Amino acid sequence: MAMDVGGGGDEAGMMATINTTPLVDIMLVMLIIFLITIPVITKTVKVDLPKAVNIPTQTKPENITIAVDKDSNVYWNDKRVASRNELLGLIEAAAVRKPQPEIHIRGDRETRYEAIGRVMYAIQRGGIVKVGFLTEPDRGMRGIR
Repeated sequence: MAMDVGGGGDEAGMMATINTTPLVDIMLVMLIIFLITIPVITKTVKVDLPKAVNIPTQTKPENITIAVDKDSNVYWNDKRVASRNELLGLIEAAAVRKPQPEIHIRGDRETRYEAIGRVMYAIQRGGIVKVGFLTEPDRGMRGIR
């Protein structure tokens, strides 16, 4: 029982190219499997996230604006506040009003975060519930003046 492997002189030549069709088929099947299984594997806690809408602030007479300049000076409705205790006293006096006013914080671009943090801490200690930050809209023209 003899077996002829490699053939004799009957074949004109061997095919020297690689057949890539099976490789492409396997890769497509693997891609489909990954696309189907990834959403099943990724499990997160289902929550309804709030929708963010930028609503311009409506200035009411009872709103209080606290401004902090780049030198960490604090201003209560355009009047400079001399100390932290004075700021806390003003906040506590505003907190007992009915309805309680909103406080809007305006911080200079170059203000240290520490100064804004001190103001927020005083607002929290004073008992104000509604606090907001005032910003200017980005016009998309950075560097152009």
